[in-house]
Amino acid sequence: MTTRDLVADDFTRRYGHAPAGVWSAPGRVNLIGEHTDYNRGLCLPIAVPQRAWLAASPRSDGQLRLTSLDLGKTVDVALSDVASGRPGGWAAYQAGVLWAMREAGLPVGGLDAVLSSQVPVGSGLSSSAAIEGCVAIAADALFGLGLAGNDLGRARLVTFCQRAENEIVGAPTGGLDQTASLRAVAGHALLIDFDRLDADGLPSASPVPFDPGADGLGLLIVNTLAPHANADGQYAARRATCEAAAARLGVASLREIGLDGLPSALARLGSDDRPAISGDDEVRAVRHIVTENARVLSAVEAAEACDWQQFGVLMTKAQASQRDDYRISCPESDLACDVALAHGALGARQTGGGFGGSVIALVAVDKMGDVGDAVSQAYGAKGWRLPETFQAEAGPAAG
Repeated sequence: MTTRDLVADDFTRRYGHAPAGVWSAPGRVNLIGEHTDYNRGLCLPIAVPQRAWLAASPRSDGQLRLTSLDLGKTVDVALSDVASGRPGGWAAYQAGVLWAMREAGLPVGGLDAVLSSQVPVGSGLSSSAAIEGCVAIAADALFGLGLAGNDLGRARLVTFCQRAENEIVGAPTGGLDQTASLRAVAGHALLIDFDRLDADGLPSASPVPFDPGADGLGLLIVNTLAPHANADGQYAARRATCEAAAARLGVASLREIGLDGLPSALARLGSDDRPAISGDDEVRAVRHIVTENARVLSAVEAAEACDWQQFGVLMTKAQASQRDDYRISCPESDLACDVALAHGALGARQTGGGFGGSVIALVAVDKMGDVGDAVSQAYGAKGWRLPETFQAEAGPAAG
């Protein structure tokens, strides 16, 4: 039974009638461009085939009654009671989306809903954006908002999902994940520019052809099973460091600093009369963000030219930057990257917010099994839990 059928059948048994519909939204893999979104920078994600699925019908009383089949739990939340930290836990993501829509003045009521997700929690593949996205796309259809029919409307849905995560969940994430989930194009990556805003203040998202499969290559995902969370303080600390560095440099965001201006920016930060540790943190952060933005643009050129050798080189350089400068990698991710490269991967890097999650490797399709086995063997030799591996392609957006 498919996940779609599973949530629909459970809804029918639970409520005595079929749901008004079933909606889904994907997780994402960020190919390159990590922690750049909240610095008004560039990133290049794709939507993955794994999706969250929601069977739902509207309610008129402002209540969200939601069952998670994965957790075996049901919550009943009054949307009028939703606020920062309330409800806590897993229901905050879904309730927060409906709250944000209502805060924007949209005629959104409550839902009866059943949820199940194929996106592994804590994998760095943005399970949170997937569950936010399927709630947003369902509410759009059930309450006749008409936003999902075009890219501008979907960009507005992204803002509701991001506001839910920032203000209700309490994770200060940028809009990368939700943009990928709601605005992706099958067979393409999205070049998201968080400094190039439209009249409504929404970032541009331009499709970039991404089909390494045509050249016998694939994207191998290694879920390291190392703990990963965006709301545990580490993510917020990195963001605060970037904001502090931008303030000291007198710029609105680190996007204003290009490669040409990087040496002087680093020299200015290094010469400030401040504790050495905070100055070093800011130097490292600025160096990562500025060089990462440049790598995204180079990766777009490589993808458009189908120059996968160069694309892989850029992935590996990005991993070195987030490991050594931004310091968001971990031993599990480092080992997976090293083993994948040693067994023929063209490039490998940790993807997502960091401190665990997943590694992606650009690998010849006929070598994927060998690379996955080698990583598992290396993990076994360390006494670590064996990772999960699977292939990802650039899939479609929420719908």
